[in-house]
Order: sequence, then structure tokens, then C-alpha cells
Amino acid sequence: MARQQIAASNSDIPLPPGIAALIFLAALATALAIAPIAQAQTFTVLHNFTGGLDGANPYTGLTMDQAGNLYGTALYGGLQVNDCHITNGCGTVFELVREGSGFIFRPLYQFQGFPSGDGANPLGRVIVGPDGALYGTTAYGGRNANCGSDQPGCGTVFKLTPPPTFCKSFVCNWEETQLYNFTGLPDGDQPQGEIAFDAGGNLYGATYSGGGDGSGGTVYKLLPAQGSWTQSVLGIFESGLNPYGGVQLDPAGNVYGTTTLSEFVYQLVPFGSDWTLNTLYQFNDDGGIYGMLAGVIVGPGGNLYGGTSEASPVIFELSPSNGGWTYNTLYSFSTFGLSANLVMDSAGNLYGTTLGAGQSYGSVFKLTPSNGGWTYTDLHDFTNGSDGAYPYSSIVIDSAGNLYGTASSGGGDRCPPGIGCGVVWEITP
Repeated sequence: MARQQIAASNSDIPLPPGIAALIFLAALATALAIAPIAQAQTFTVLHNFTGGLDGANPYTGLTMDQAGNLYGTALYGGLQVNDCHITNGCGTVFELVREGSGFIFRPLYQFQGFPSGDGANPLGRVIVGPDGALYGTTAYGGRNANCGSDQPGCGTVFKLTPPPTFCKSFVCNWEETQLYNFTGLPDGDQPQGEIAFDAGGNLYGATYSGGGDGSGGTVYKLLPAQGSWTQSVLGIFESGLNPYGGVQLDPAGNVYGTTTLSEFVYQLVPFGSDWTLNTLYQFNDDGGIYGMLAGVIVGPGGNLYGGTSEASPVIFELSPSNGGWTYNTLYSFSTFGLSANLVMDSAGNLYGTTLGAGQSYGSVFKLTPSNGGWTYTDLHDFTNGSDGAYPYSSIVIDSAGNLYGTASSGGGDRCPPGIGCGVVWEITP
């Protein structure tokens, strides 16, 4: 498989790579402008993390199955075995089971980290695969120790399946299968962000680091065959690019994503047994540092939607046009921008969360197309109280229009004082 390469352009709880860099930039931002008035909504905390077997600090969004149950990951918490004490636990996978008008929280899995061979610290949400199992990644752990980070292990891709018999207890672990253990070179390390399946059941994702020079990251593909998975590298990035938001696929099988610090929107197009890597748009042509925690989503007509996090952050649209792509700014933020992938509902409205830093703790917003433009509505501003803080979370929407997501900290004082372990939340219109 050919490997394409792009040249780069000229607290108490450890923060993930990418987020830590952008938090530093956010701290240098100018004084906060007055936020838009929030639209009346009902905000409810569905679960307040304790840092125990349920986990702590969910840095990713949720996934919903056909029955309306929610699944997610927590970056820390869980078991204190092996090297998991380094980060107060190696993280967890959890479920909120819909029951009547509410939810019941259940831990599904606690990662055991290096040197057990298990993964550690998930920085991407789990998704429901074609077989109904849960699939995801861990940024650390696995069987290969030396990847140049402060935490051991190069990361994993995993699968979780429910136990064969009905579980009546609070903690009833699902069965984990390791699909792939990263080695750093040349396949990458620290896999994070969104993963995606194509129509043939192949799995795609991105690593924040590793690859050609060991630091720029990769895009990879996992091909299932006879009970095992074969990994191939589709694209390798040079130092300073570092994809964080993961990947999305269009119906033709093209792969899309963004790079964190050099702000590319890229496309990988299959060409026989090879892949062609195209740069669709670059934000730092003017020398600015915009930061991109979010990837892009594929909307109607093949349009791409995404946003930047810093330096006059925006929500943007890229539209295919005459063999190229046309850029359009949909909304400009006055302070902090997008912290995770957008989601679009059936009416074409966009929803997302903002980064937050310093005395701003992030928000949930809605963008509504109106008269050729877009109207911004602030749905909730986090306070770092019982509602949580810093939502590095994409949003999932149910059939009734209710929104669900996570906040990475706040929600209580069960974790380090003043930080909190984070929450799962719901917003009803």
C-alpha cells in the first residue's frame, strides 16, 4: 500500500496531546466577550463520575444504538493495576441503558494498560460496528512500550462484546478483543478521535503521533480476514501536522480529516491499491495558529463541515465545485471555538461544543440555516459546578431531538479538589 506524505508548514490531571497545546493558546486569548443569550432548555446530569470503576474525565462524546442506549469512554479512572497508577486509572468504557424516561449507568470495561498488553486511556469515542459490537481505540497501552510519550504503550484498537448471559450486577465486564497494537514506526502511535467503517466492514482511523519521522501521525485501515485484522498505512504526516479529530468517510469511500496544529483539511482517495492524499484547505496560510481539535463531517451533497478552536475560530463549510473545493465561513466565534466534531440533524441544523479555557468552561450550541445565513443559539454554558466543565465532546441526538454529551471535568469534588471527574449530560428542547 503506497504511503502518501505531506510536508508540515513553517493541572493535576494530565491533559491529552493536542488539547494541552490548545489550552495553552486559549490562556493567551483576549478578555471574553459577552456570550449570546442562551435559549431556554432543560439541562440534566445523567451521571456524575466518581473516579472509581465508572471512570473519570470523559474526553469524548457518546454513541447511541438503535434502542436508544448510550455508550462512551472515560479517559481515566477504573483499575489501579500495572502502570495505570500513573494516570489514576487507565480509563473505562460505560453504558447508559435507557429505562422508561431515564437511564441506568453501567460500567462495561476497565482498561488494564501496559505491560498486561491491554490498552489504556481512550481518546476516541466507541462506535457500534456492523456486527453490533463496540469498537474503539486507546491512546496508550498495548504490547509495545517505547513510543516516546510519558505514558507506556503505543495504543490499541479494540472490540467489546457483551457477555453471553444476561448480567444482573452493577459491574459486569464485556469481553474485549485486541484488534491491533500500534508500534510507533511506521504505523503510528496514540490513536485518537473518530473511527469509521466502510460498506465492506473495513475500519479506518488516525494516530496523533508516530509514522514516518515518529511524530507527525498517520491514517490507517484495518481489514478483517478469517478472524484477524490486517493493518495498512494510508497516509503519513510530517512533524507539526498531527491529526487529532479522527476520520470520516463519504459514500464513495473517500476518507476525510484534519490536522491539529498546522490546520489542514485533507482527503484520501482510493486509487487501485494505492491512496492519493489531497489537501482541500489550509488555515494557516496567513501565518496564524488556529488549532483544530475537531475533524470534519460529511453532509448532504458531499459538503464538509468543521471548525477551528483558536485565533478567531470559525465554523466552516467546504463544498465540492468544478474539481476543487469552495470554502465558506458559516459562523465566527468571539472567543473559543469548536472542541469536537459537529453533528447535523435531519433538518440541516448543526450542533457542537466549544472549547472553554480560563474562566470560560465551554458551551453547547446550535447553528440553524436561515435566509442564506446561519443563526447561532447558545444552548448551555457550563459553570464548573454540578453541570460540569470543558466539554471535549461531540453530540448525539435521539429521535425526539434530545441532545447528549459529556463534560470532561467538574460535576463534583470526588476527583482532585476543584476539578471534578466529569459528567454525562442531556439537553431537552
